[in-house]
Amino acid sequence: MKQLNYKCPKCAHTEYDLGEFRATGGFWTKVFDIQNKRFSTVTCARCKFTEIYQAESSMLGNIFDFFTD
Repeated sequence: MKQLNYKCPKCAHTEYDLGEFRATGGFWTKVFDIQNKRFSTVTCARCKFTEIYQAESSMLGNIFDFFTD
């Protein structure tokens, strides 16, 4: 895993956890439960402060989500 030069803006701790989640973006994506927005997270291991960054979504991932939900 690539190490980030991370320092928590709240407590200055340098250990972190990486995560990801998906969310719907509009009316039709909510109706059909298509999670077309993807986000990456960086969470401080000490105080749990979490930063959220929007990530690129792929069309293949969106289609896969549609058929697996």
